[in-house]
Amino acid sequence: MAADMLLWHVIACLLFVSNLASVSSLNHTKARNEVIIAHHGAVATDDRRCSKIGMDAIVEGGHAVDAAVAAALCLGVVSPASSGIGGGSFMLLTLASGVAKAFDMRETAPLLASKDMYGGNTTLKAKGGLSVAVPGELAGLHKAWKQHGKLPWERLVKPAEILALRGFKISPYLRMQMEKSESDILNDNGLRSVFAPHGKLLKVGEICYNKKLAETLRAISKFGPQVLYGGMIGVKLVKDVRKAGGILGIKDLRSYTVKQKEPISIDFLGLKILGMPPPSGGHPMMLLLNILAQYELPSGLSGALGIHREIEALKHVFAVRMSLGDPDFVNITEVLSDMLSTKFARMLRKDINDNRTYNSSHYGGKWNQINDHGTSHLSIIDFDRNAVSMTSTVNEYFGAKILSPSTGIVLNNEMNDFSMPMNVSKDVPPPAPANFVEPGKRPLSSMSPTIALKDEKVKAVVGASGGIMIIAATSEVLLNHFVKGMDPFSSVTAPRVYHQLIPNVVDYENWTTVNGDHFELSADIRASLRSKGHVLQGLAGGTICQLIVSDVSEHSGINKGIGKLVAVSDPRKGGFPAGF
Repeated sequence: MAADMLLWHVIACLLFVSNLASVSSLNHTKARNEVIIAHHGAVATDDRRCSKIGMDAIVEGGHAVDAAVAAALCLGVVSPASSGIGGGSFMLLTLASGVAKAFDMRETAPLLASKDMYGGNTTLKAKGGLSVAVPGELAGLHKAWKQHGKLPWERLVKPAEILALRGFKISPYLRMQMEKSESDILNDNGLRSVFAPHGKLLKVGEICYNKKLAETLRAISKFGPQVLYGGMIGVKLVKDVRKAGGILGIKDLRSYTVKQKEPISIDFLGLKILGMPPPSGGHPMMLLLNILAQYELPSGLSGALGIHREIEALKHVFAVRMSLGDPDFVNITEVLSDMLSTKFARMLRKDINDNRTYNSSHYGGKWNQINDHGTSHLSIIDFDRNAVSMTSTVNEYFGAKILSPSTGIVLNNEMNDFSMPMNVSKDVPPPAPANFVEPGKRPLSSMSPTIALKDEKVKAVVGASGGIMIIAATSEVLLNHFVKGMDPFSSVTAPRVYHQLIPNVVDYENWTTVNGDHFELSADIRASLRSKGHVLQGLAGGTICQLIVSDVSEHSGINKGIGKLVAVSDPRKGGFPAGF
């Protein structure tokens, strides 16, 4: 057995090197690096370095969870505006044995938090010390690793530690995020010391160091997450948050709990779609798919009429969504049941008029929307066909706009994802009580990590970053591939549309990315939508999706699991996948 494993590792390493060499010659197009074909394993993140680090773990015999730990920690270093151990995540896991798990590592409100803590001041809720919730990502990664990891914990943390210590090049996308946050970076001692060490923002390709974060990761690698959740790193973090005016306490860190849950699922066109339960965006996404499944497919979703139907379905979904909240604090049993019900979906489908749209009140929503932000997503399939779909966040760019100077950790502003009691005009629905702040409560999220199964085998791993637009984006990528028959790369790169009911506006992609790619919904579809009464708005931004599609053939012995994997990293952010 040991000899077989040794032989496998030799072959794997050779295949990995061979595949990396062949990626650049796959096509002489923009797609040549953003999509790869693999057979043994694949990792798709929004940064090439983190995809490779995750893939290295699989090559060494690691589990998909090992790859997720290594890649997520890497993203927290090189993409700190979007994610990191100062934030939270949702992880969906399916095992080759058929078992599926959902790890809720969402941030929570501190014990001193209260419904009226902001007094109607949206700025206090959006940035600064009072916007910081208890981080959960590190605790969740460690819990999943304890159950399924094959490689040593220190081995998985090490690559991120090295990147933080020795420095990493600023990517074009991170530079864009830095530019949009420039005043906040320059106004915070911690952020400025890392991203503008000489008084000006670092440029693309310049080396960025976060040596305090490297020290933190080194401690985490040696002693585990407890150094953050109650140990010396946690004490330092709390001191920094309190100095910034926050209410985070050491008791908050010590009492944080990762919640392991049963994934939710629906049957969709012969596929079993798995998603995250609340407070994630899993149920809204399932409702959207259920509504659209009522049409004759694929013709019912083709062309401009198909886009119109998707938009109308989204408006119904967001009308229902804001009745959701943390199920440990509010009774949402009935609405959750409705959102997975084909009968309920059929009723909403009957309310969709193919010739026109309506004002927001027509769709029956009682509450105003929360605009969550940011995030990063990774998709992984390993050698045994275990799969991970994980979305993580610090919420808005650079979270609370605070980098803890004694730990190097970028702090989240996840408290901004709670609804806040306040006076509203008669034309705007009130904030949603189910999502009001309570101590220990988790705010509503749009993050929707998803895995599609066929005959209990993984067919696709998908998810997106991009705040409130995640639900639409993840669904559209699935629909593009499994309903419209697009190849994986086209499924990810097709221009996307979004709607969140309030405001009653269709956001459509019309932007040129930092890498020079242009994404724009076609003029004829825009004209058709306007003819039905839609108000359109071009969006110079959007979601970033990571997709892996699997076509597995069963083998035994050293070739077990060999099949075709197509991994795509969204070119909108410039990420590249890795595989072998």
